[in-house]
Amino acid sequence: MNKNRIDVKIETKKGSMDEWPEPIVRVQSLAESNLSSLPDRYIKPASLRPTTTEDAPTATNIPIIDLEGLFSEEGLSDDVIMARISEACRGWGFFQVVNHGVKPELMDAARENWREFFHMPVNAKETYSNSPRTYEGYGSRLGVEKGASLDWSDYYFLHLLPHHLKDFNKWPSFPPTIREVIDEYGEELVKLSGRIMRVLSTNLGLKEDKFQEAFGGENIGACLRVNYYPKCPRPELALGLSPHSDPGGMTILLPDDQVFGLQVRKDDTWITVKPHPHAFIVNIGDQIQILSNSTYKSVEHRVIVNSDKERVSLAFFYNPKSDIPIQPLQELVSTHNPPLYPPMTFDQYRLFIRTQGPQGKSHVESHISPR
Repeated sequence: MNKNRIDVKIETKKGSMDEWPEPIVRVQSLAESNLSSLPDRYIKPASLRPTTTEDAPTATNIPIIDLEGLFSEEGLSDDVIMARISEACRGWGFFQVVNHGVKPELMDAARENWREFFHMPVNAKETYSNSPRTYEGYGSRLGVEKGASLDWSDYYFLHLLPHHLKDFNKWPSFPPTIREVIDEYGEELVKLSGRIMRVLSTNLGLKEDKFQEAFGGENIGACLRVNYYPKCPRPELALGLSPHSDPGGMTILLPDDQVFGLQVRKDDTWITVKPHPHAFIVNIGDQIQILSNSTYKSVEHRVIVNSDKERVSLAFFYNPKSDIPIQPLQELVSTHNPPLYPPMTFDQYRLFIRTQGPQGKSHVESHISPR
């Protein structure tokens, strides 16, 4: 059996992981039907609705960190940059990076190739339809709970690593350059993620390769989810993506720098992120929170939508090898700072997420060991 897939048939009270619990409706189709109101399934409870949608972002923004000069042949070489990353990981869980080493032309090409794909007619994309077992392919919902509240977005999910899961037949073939561009883009983001992992380890007083070793060395997982948020007739009632923290290790987001959408929870306030041109947004996932014994924080975030503009973003996920138990590192626990989390593989944790869909921070908090 392939250990990187969950191949056994899983039945839960929420439904089967082999199929969606009800017919899939493409949000793009709804957006193109000139609705004047939202279907009930997309209307969020009053407590979850965004307070603002198309207003300009507040003056507060997540930290923007210039990585130029940080990485050299001699190793990590700038204490000021290191300290800024440490502060961001402990206090925000999010930060933007510039001068990160990925060519702006490649970033633009990646986003625009996917925009062109999503502009194809819906029926042309149906050949890539996905299932909740792996999410791989063209999708429109997360979680298998029948009758659940839905988000105003479509997406495409694909595997980059490990290599035996990377199947070009499940990647789009249009536009003609998309596979080549995304392959190069994925390779560059794997490199960038490895560099940031060294910083995260070193900032905790560990060997710089400690986090990488805990993730499986070179045998990590990497995948991409491209999010398409069509225009929404009532954006004040809906969300493009419900509040959640990312279940994996680290996420590197290429946002739509022309349309704001990502909101990060900071001190019980939703901060609308203003993307810096050709910056990546980095956020700490649940697996790194667990490894660091909650020194680094995975933070709740969500996506708002827009009545005038569509939005496309690319979320790259850098994850542990799926069958390695993840638990707080021994160097970070003591009698005065006991481990907060029991061991759990990423496969086990990911299955929990896929069953329930976005649920704020409840997934990682429910994983905390009883005292």
